[in-house]
Amino acid sequence: MTELVRDVMKKNVISIDSSMTVQDAAKMMDDASIGAIVVLENGIVTGIITERDMTRRVVAKGKQYTTSVKDVMSSPVVVVNPDDSVWEAAQLMRTRKIHRMPAVQNNILVGMITTSDIVRLCSVGSDSEMRRITEQILLRMKPQ
Repeated sequence: MTELVRDVMKKNVISIDSSMTVQDAAKMMDDASIGAIVVLENGIVTGIITERDMTRRVVAKGKQYTTSVKDVMSSPVVVVNPDDSVWEAAQLMRTRKIHRMPAVQNNILVGMITTSDIVRLCSVGSDSEMRRITEQILLRMKPQ
């Protein structure tokens, strides 16, 4: 059975408008105990801002907390379709060296998949099931 992104993604995703400040984003992340927020412009996903972005692009550069999210977000953002397989999402995350991907369908944000979601999927079931899944992951990760 092929697991789809929609089966493991978080559906309740926090987003922020690109015109808001990094302080607004940091407060939202802190309140929700999350490490990233999807950035929208006119309702369309245009970026993502992570704790790492805050550290590298705001604090390390001495930028003001009133800096707009748009100025420090990661963009263009890599997105996934909720109907893609989890394996396709994992492969994309691996090749792009990212840990989170917004799920977008018809230009609308519908969820977020993270490496933690994929690990959780792999840890469900019997030991033999876990071994089978792990073997599949390792086979797919071998250099071509």
